[in-house]
Amino acid sequence: MSNSTRNSLQNKVALVIGGSRGIGAAIVERLAAEGAAVAFTYVSSAPKAEALAAGLRAQDRKVLAIQADSADEPALRAAVDTTVKTYGRLDILVNNAGVLAVGPLEDFSMADFDRTLAINVRSVFVAIQEAARHMGEGGRIITIGSTNAERMPFAGGGVYAMSKAAIVGLTKGLARDLGPRGITINNVQPGPVDTDMNPDSGEFATTLKGLMALPRYGRTEEIASFVAYLAGPEAGYITGASLTIDGGFAA
Repeated sequence: MSNSTRNSLQNKVALVIGGSRGIGAAIVERLAAEGAAVAFTYVSSAPKAEALAAGLRAQDRKVLAIQADSADEPALRAAVDTTVKTYGRLDILVNNAGVLAVGPLEDFSMADFDRTLAINVRSVFVAIQEAARHMGEGGRIITIGSTNAERMPFAGGGVYAMSKAAIVGLTKGLARDLGPRGITINNVQPGPVDTDMNPDSGEFATTLKGLMALPRYGRTEEIASFVAYLAGPEAGYITGASLTIDGGFAA
């Protein structure tokens, strides 16, 4: 993809929270390919993060890897600050960090409950709050939610579904805060996507494919292309929306 694409992000600065692997890495690569300077956070996978950044720098892209646990509020706010200090501005925020804890209701620990909310909900709010201090007209905020906000077809996933449903409400509400400033905010809800954490083969994958209108997993690049569209100039009239890209999982 060249920088002359119709939906170019040339001269834009993006921060991807949780960008070292899977969907996050694909988003980093896509935004960089469209011309944006991209910072991204990672927690513990430093080799993967540095390899991703080095590979993109070799293509003359501006990329910065920042170690920050999304559960650590000061670290998350500092990541926003570092991005702005490095590149001079912030135009695009993508919240991609997330955790999945599944278990029977009777045995579900409060530690897992609290961490799910800390990463999947609280960190999203913190990053948005901090990023919004630096964004102006044309700013874009995109959170990676889940189709499980619409449909949770198996037992044990209630807390995860709740956390992703919370993003639906947060997105709608914050659209009212940010709209007068010309900043859009949207929620992308992927279905099953082929990653290291959720491979498209095995018994679990076979079960999920049986629930879908398109009997296949999505590709990380497909999610990234959707994010890039929402981050670009053509999506300026879309805000407060939860947009599902799930192969018909919730159909």
